[in-house]
Amino acid sequence: MSGKWKKIGFTLLFWIAGLGLWQLLALLYGPEILPGPVYTAKGGYELLSDGTLLQYIGISSYRVLLGWTLGSLVAIPVGLIIGKVSAVRIVAEPFLNFIRFIPPIAFITLFLVWFGIGETSKIMLILYATFFIVVLNTLTGVLSVEEDKIRSARSMGASEWQIVLHVIIPATVPFMFTGIRLAMGTSFMAIIGAEMIASNEGVGYLIWNSRLFFRTDWIFVGLICLGLMGFLTDRAVALLGRRLLSRYGVVSTSSLRR
Repeated sequence: MSGKWKKIGFTLLFWIAGLGLWQLLALLYGPEILPGPVYTAKGGYELLSDGTLLQYIGISSYRVLLGWTLGSLVAIPVGLIIGKVSAVRIVAEPFLNFIRFIPPIAFITLFLVWFGIGETSKIMLILYATFFIVVLNTLTGVLSVEEDKIRSARSMGASEWQIVLHVIIPATVPFMFTGIRLAMGTSFMAIIGAEMIASNEGVGYLIWNSRLFFRTDWIFVGLICLGLMGFLTDRAVALLGRRLLSRYGVVSTSSLRR
């Protein structure tokens, strides 16, 4: 318990020191350049009072979660197939290693042309941002499965489907969750870029549009909301990952506690 309270105490001291430094810098540069915590809180209250902030958070969260979920659901079986079937892997792996270096933001203009300025283009952009990260991590997990385990399963009469279901998938679960956690961060970057360029609502739109009114406090509110949205989502995914890993019992869950 003493160690737990020490950790809580150090965390509180860190945040107090950070807020104090933020306030000092705000006093030095002025609220127009760097709004302080109090000024930012007032801006957040203003946006909360008229319902704008919660509406924009909900819209951005919906876009991210839908695109990220669809991308993960598509990417996991694709990664399993590429990792398990060597003929498919020979063809697909060079393409994956080429396309993964093109950031999602580079596709914003093309996606707007292909899918229009509505929700479809934004969700497809997030799906793209998620897909390749999850595929590559799942593929890595499949390739890391020890051959002895597969041979042992075959020697006991297991079919290829049973090997995939009972050997490969449990061993690959940690890699899958690493991929979807990494993809979550990329998804937030993608949606902010899309909302800045082609949207009239959402947290990205709030940050971009605030510059027209020189409301740096609203910009900080948007940045803080993004951080909180990402943090809470990541914690939820990590909790789900710990439970699944504990259920499969394939690896220590300490890697998901960060």
